[in-house]
Amino acid sequence: MSSAVPSPASATRRPPQIASRVRTAEKKARASRARRVRFTARATVLGIVVLILLTLALAPLRTLLDQRGQLTKLEQQTAELEYRNAQLEQRIAQLNDPVYLERIARECLGMIEPGETAFVLIPKHGALPAPQC
Repeated sequence: MSSAVPSPASATRRPPQIASRVRTAEKKARASRARRVRFTARATVLGIVVLILLTLALAPLRTLLDQRGQLTKLEQQTAELEYRNAQLEQRIAQLNDPVYLERIARECLGMIEPGETAFVLIPKHGALPAPQC
């Protein structure tokens, strides 16, 4: 029996070249849908929560960075003060030395011991150089 009307099974069949093209197009469509970013309600809420947390974390982070800078300045100031204290302690030790005090008294104040004769040399021209005291 040959009929002029094609059977339903033969109507759904496609030639192999067309079928492979259709499959390729379907794969591309699925791949482009898979690549597309979907924003669901859950993803949107999660994004908002992350943004809020980042915003709240900025203030403590900024405070931390400011305090680190301040700490660096204070450490530098401490080192300078320790150096100055060491210089002052050295000067105290120097002023407690009797030999140094005697030299200063003779050179700067012009003092002499009992029984000594003091001589002052006067240059021919100009004034005496000032002692460094």
